[in-house]
Parts: sequence; C-alpha cells; structure tokens
Amino acid sequence: MINACRDFLELAESHSRRWQRVLQHEREQRTHLEETIEQLAKQHNSLERAWREAPAHAVNTPDTPTTDTGVSERPRKEEASDEDEDTEYFDAMEDSPAFITVTATDPSQHRRSQSNLSGASGGQPSDWNQDDNCSVSSNDFSGKELQPRRKRRSRISEKPNYSLNLWSIMKNCIGKELSKIPMPVNFNEPLSMLQRLTEDLEYHELLDKAARCENSLEQMCLVAAFSVSSYSTTVHRTAKPFNPLLGETYELDRLEEFGYRSLCEQVSHHPPAAAHHVVSQRGWSLWQEITIASKFRGKYLSIMPLGAIHLQFHASGNHYVWRKVTSTVHNIIVGKLWIDQSGDIDIVNHRTKETCQLKFSPYSYFSREVPRKVTGVVMDSDGQANYILSGTWDEKMESAKIVQSSRGSSSSEGKQKTVYQTLSPKLLWKKYPLPENAENMYYFSSLALTLNEEEDGVSITDSRLRPDQRLMEAGRWDEANAEKQRLEEKQRAVRRRREAEASRAIDEGEDFEGYKPLWFHQTTDEMTGENIFVYKGGYWEAKDRQDWSMCPEIF
Repeated sequence: MINACRDFLELAESHSRRWQRVLQHEREQRTHLEETIEQLAKQHNSLERAWREAPAHAVNTPDTPTTDTGVSERPRKEEASDEDEDTEYFDAMEDSPAFITVTATDPSQHRRSQSNLSGASGGQPSDWNQDDNCSVSSNDFSGKELQPRRKRRSRISEKPNYSLNLWSIMKNCIGKELSKIPMPVNFNEPLSMLQRLTEDLEYHELLDKAARCENSLEQMCLVAAFSVSSYSTTVHRTAKPFNPLLGETYELDRLEEFGYRSLCEQVSHHPPAAAHHVVSQRGWSLWQEITIASKFRGKYLSIMPLGAIHLQFHASGNHYVWRKVTSTVHNIIVGKLWIDQSGDIDIVNHRTKETCQLKFSPYSYFSREVPRKVTGVVMDSDGQANYILSGTWDEKMESAKIVQSSRGSSSSEGKQKTVYQTLSPKLLWKKYPLPENAENMYYFSSLALTLNEEEDGVSITDSRLRPDQRLMEAGRWDEANAEKQRLEEKQRAVRRRREAEASRAIDEGEDFEGYKPLWFHQTTDEMTGENIFVYKGGYWEAKDRQDWSMCPEIF
C-alpha cells in the first residue's frame, strides 16, 4: 500500500508539473495574442490616418464630383448646358434591387426644385418643417411656433478630463453580453437608456406634419425621415448610457409646449428591456418595447436593438411598424472611437399595405459612396415604386416622386438596373445644429441637455432622481462610481430575495407571481404576433394626484 501511494504521488506530481507547463504556455499565448491584437489595431489606425490624408482625387474622380448626400453634384448654372442642368443622377443602391434615378425636365418643377434644393443646402434648419402638400387647419401649429412654458437649460457641467485604459477592462469581456459587465461611469454619459430612447422624439415635428397629410404615401415619406432622424444624435455619442434599474421610469411632459407626453419604464433587467409610450394631441401615438443585445467583438462593439416600433395616426388609422438597425462602435482597442449604423429598415403601413425599404450603407474605407448614406424606396400596396428617398442619417433626407420607370441596361455585376424618372427632390428633414460647446458636454443636442434637468412632481423612480447619474453630470465621477456600485448591489439583493421567494413557493407547491412592471402590462401584438409590453394607463393620473405610494424605492 505504501508503494502504491508512492507511485500515485510520483504520478500526481508528474501530472501537476505537466499541467503547470500547459497553463504557463496558455498564459504566454494569451499575452502574445493581446500584443498582436494591439499591434494590428495600431496598424489599422495608421492606415486610417494615411487614407484620410490622401489627396481628394484618390477618392472622387474629377468627372463625377459628389456631394455629401451621395448625389452626383449638379454643375453650376453658368458652366453647364440646359441638358446638364435638367438632369440629375443618383447612385444605385448596393445589395438591393439596383436603380438609377433621373429627374424630369418639367420647367415648373425645375424652378420649384431650385428653391427646395437651396433650402436643403443653405437654408435655415427649420426650412424642412414648413408645410408643403399636407393639409393644415387653422388650429395646427408647428412645434417651433409655440412659446415654451418654461425656459429650459442649455448647458451642463463640462466633461472632466479623466484618463482610463479601456482595453485593460474590455480585454476580459470579449464575447460577453455587455449589459452583464460592471463598468465605471468613465465610459458613460449622464443619461439613462430610457432618456436615450426618449431622444427619438427630437424631430417630433415630422410626425405632427405627417398627421396632417391626406396622402398616405407622402405620409410614409415623413415617417421614414422620422425613423432616420433618431440616429442623427448618435454620430458623436460614443459613450454608453446608464443601464436603467428594474422599475426605473422616465417621463417627458411637453404637453403645453409641443402637444405630447412620453413615458418609459424598465420592464426587465435580464435581458434589459424598456417599454415606451407617447401620445400627442396633434394626431399620433407611438409605442415600442426595445431589448438591447450587445456583444464585444475585440475591435468593435455591436449593439442590436430588438423589438418593433409602432406609430398610429388617429385621423386616418394608418398604423406603421418598423425595427431599428444595428449600431457598431469601432476602435475599441486603440484610436478614436466612432459609431456607424448599418442594415435595413422595412416600414409597413398595416392599414394600406404600403411599404418603405430603407438601406443604411455601412462605412467602408475604400468605397466611393458618401459616408452614412441612406437610400430607400416607397412602394404602394401593389409593389409599385412611388418615391425615392436619399440622404444621410447624420444630416438630412430628401424624397423624389417617381413619374416613370423602365428597365435599363445591365450593370457591371450583371444585374439589370431599373431607371426611375422623378421630379426634383424635396427636403424632408435636416438635422438641427449642435449647441455651442457641445464637444465638452458629451455632444448632447439641445433636447438631450434638458432631459436630465430637475423637475418637480415626477415619480420617485424617475431617472432624473438617480444619484449616480446626477453625480456624474456634476463632474463628481469618483462619488458617482461608488454610488453606482451601491445601487447595483441593492438591485442584486432585491433579485436574490425575489428568487428565494420563488424557490420557496415552488417547494411549497404555491403559485408565485414574478416581477410585474407598474405602468405597462404584457400582451400579444396583433401586428407582429410577439409579446410586447404596452401602456396600461394610470401614470399621469397619479402625477396629477401626486400619489407615488405604489412605486418601489429603487434608489
């Protein structure tokens, strides 16, 4: 037995030494891999800088100058013939039915387009908000015409200059779900995900105008522009919003100023899901439930919003449904962070069966296309194209009415292109300029600067009252990090208690009712067949009574 124990000990020591060598080898391989990835990232950054410093003619050939919307630039009037002046060509969409657009030569339409185009390129940002063919009654007002009930703030504390190595934290998170990774506030912006969701309403005037449209296809164009406009605030916003606590809410009451009220609630924590409901006195309602799925891929971060957005116009009953595209944050390891949007949006009017297909082209170093390009086609219930949409998701969108279509010659890829003859493009939407000194205020828009402003009478679960977020906005980041850890631990303790109660109820054979949101309830969506949280009412009535006794103490 002694001999057998001695043999076993020698064998165990031999295996132990072998496993130690294997472990050391794996550690060296991991270190080598990290160094290789970092070196590749530096080379990638150098190539990017070299490409940006290259001469302009390396990208755009002299005979086809392009504007910042991806539309071939029209020659100057004094330098071009009449034929050149009346013709405009749009680049074909990739990875979709390719087409070419040629403007019609109707002189009256051409004269009108000149004024539209001048407004699109050099006019005031509010030019797109003027009514064109949509009917307007004497009681209709654009949001900019009403005087605000109160003066909103236009500044917040400037962002402190704290340095932190992102790669030292993120290298252990490759392939993991980002919402489950504890992150310091250094990578955040002082807004919650509920407030970012509310930012979709920045250009609510588009929906006010669409509600007055009698033509459902023109209405579809404005709805498409609204769906694109929600991305305009993200172009410089690479910081991460705060993950809302379960039961956290956010209200935006602009009833007296712009005619709408908005409410968001965090209805699930794992996976994180938020429900949103907006109702406007100007003829529309919007609701959505968004679940954020995010993955860190080493060099970039993919953010995939899951869930449908519903928009209904009260007068016509037109009910539109669409989904968001994927957002990607690049240069996670080294270099300047930048964000891109890519994918397709299919907007469906479930009452008329009209559709709009939007394509967000991903950015490419070697593409001649304008960055952040968006193109689309609006089709009637028979699948006939009626409007062409073009623009960029960070600047503006235009629409051009199709008057004739025909099959053209085959392209170099062997695909036959459709040639659309259109009227001159009309500006649908243009981004408002950022406030002064926005680069030192997290690149917040005018609306974003007001979202965390303190207001009286809000629910005790409102994001404005979240202490770590408030401390971060004030520039007290160390205190904000400590407070963030306290809140997260408090939430984990509540979850453990709820799980223990569920386990005890199962053991005793009793029914256990899990967590239920306060202001939203789950139902089956008639349009998509999915389970979705919708507003069940009661919040604004509770606010009028100032009775928040039913709300949990989450902060």
